[in-house]
Amino acid sequence: MLRALSERPLHLPRLRPYVPRPSDPAIFWFNAERDDILRTVVQRVLEGATTGSARMELALNDAAFHEVRRLEAQRDEESRTQLGYYRGLLRRIGRMSDSEKRATLEELITRFAHDVAGNFDPRVYALARRGVPKVITSVMDPSRLATDLLSADAPAIHDLLAVQGDVARLRALEPRGTLIYVPTHSSNLDSIVLAHALDRSDLAPVVYGAGKNLFTNPIISFFMHNLGAYRVDRRVRVGLYKAVLKAYSSVLIERGYHSLFFPGGTRSRSGLIERHLKLGLAGTGVSAFARNKRGRIARDVWFVPTTINYSLVLEAETLMEDWLSEEGRARYIIEDDEFSRIDRWVAFFRKLVGLHHACVIRFGDPVDPFGNPVDAEGRSASPAGRTIDPSSYLLDQGEIVLDEARDAAYTRELADVLVERYERETVIMTTQLVAHVLFRHLTDVTAGLDLFARLRYRGEIAMPREELEAKLGEARDALTDLEQAGAVHTSEPLRTLAPATLIARAIEVWNGYHSTRVASDRGDEVLIDDPKLLLYYQNRLVPYAERIAGRRDRRAAREIAQMVSTR
Repeated sequence: MLRALSERPLHLPRLRPYVPRPSDPAIFWFNAERDDILRTVVQRVLEGATTGSARMELALNDAAFHEVRRLEAQRDEESRTQLGYYRGLLRRIGRMSDSEKRATLEELITRFAHDVAGNFDPRVYALARRGVPKVITSVMDPSRLATDLLSADAPAIHDLLAVQGDVARLRALEPRGTLIYVPTHSSNLDSIVLAHALDRSDLAPVVYGAGKNLFTNPIISFFMHNLGAYRVDRRVRVGLYKAVLKAYSSVLIERGYHSLFFPGGTRSRSGLIERHLKLGLAGTGVSAFARNKRGRIARDVWFVPTTINYSLVLEAETLMEDWLSEEGRARYIIEDDEFSRIDRWVAFFRKLVGLHHACVIRFGDPVDPFGNPVDAEGRSASPAGRTIDPSSYLLDQGEIVLDEARDAAYTRELADVLVERYERETVIMTTQLVAHVLFRHLTDVTAGLDLFARLRYRGEIAMPREELEAKLGEARDALTDLEQAGAVHTSEPLRTLAPATLIARAIEVWNGYHSTRVASDRGDEVLIDDPKLLLYYQNRLVPYAERIAGRRDRRAAREIAQMVSTR
């Protein structure tokens, strides 16, 4: 029934028009600017593609070739309607005059821009911020449906989601410039929970790019399309399309629309904290800052390193299987995971009933486009603590210039800063630490085997409960020391509950949701049932593994880090 409901067209009651007020966030005015934003994007990309006849011909051939190749492989409704156009274009290019080439390029760029462009409806935003948390709560506990939808009390999701970090500084920066949130990425739920965290923290909503495959579900599509999401079709390899995406993102940032990017590019299939970032669209923050400064627009740009930390990950099984397979090395889009199934959503949220701080979102201290820390007034500081003007990074012979190669180099340096911040701002959850201690034991008793040989030990190796509790306590104490040194953070349950309770909670959470048992309580021992999922959850601790291991466990901890880093 739930699947059938999700496949029906979404019809909502007619909503009264909303007139934005001067005090509203910039995104509330988006629809009034949308046409001008699209014109600016088209003009900017067109200027870059029409600097000569040869360049125009190259851009047209690139578009036609890649689209024909993509559409022939897809064999779907889009192929039926578009393939003929691109095949015909491929045949005509050689006979086109320069004016025809320019007109065709403008047509293509406009088509791409309209396909990408998002929308923002303040009425849908008001509906979502009131209703979605309570609907999620009611899915978790159907008996609360009637009362929760009408109640003014905070829904149970407030207990599930904790927000950490210097939120007051972010609120102070919002009216002074554009904030770009750059979080870790574990689940397709990330944009949903982050939006709720922003709302909870009295921070403005953001625009963000979302995979076009996520727009296939009519309910999810309705909210994403009306809440600032713009479509990113990762199947499209056309250079013009990529230029449109970058220009669209840059124009939004230039105009003060707070933004969200996942620098990892896609969800972390392994559960590891991202280290090899593909800043891609996030790099447009650097170019947007440069354009504003060159145009004497007093609107700065700041990046907010953010970590999203889950006790239970909705798509963990599919992501881990994908990571361990050869397919996972090349596949960018997963269209058949748990996120696409409403029944898995229901099972996921119901499993979280009563689980305190099941998700922790931690906002790190903001940095400017060049990785320098900024204070509550947006002033950048050098490594020595001296106040500096970040626009000085853009000077060439005393003038601010636009330089794509320079901006790309600064973006790579920014990626290094984000990687370091991610490690520092990660919040270790109960399930992750319990999984780490169990997997470390598995590694210890299977010395000399490779990763895949170890993963075949399903239901064969157990860890004495007394030893597990002792080593879990030792690892937690070591994490506490790291936390006091500012190297990592821990969730409240992990800090406060007894090791025996932590073990029981982890097993209950895993086995009540995942299709396979992860670990089993056998009284005086805990049996390792699914090493793959243990590996997934423990991978979050790989950067800290050796630092939290006792003397006798360091070899196994070092071996875990080596096994994972070689994949």
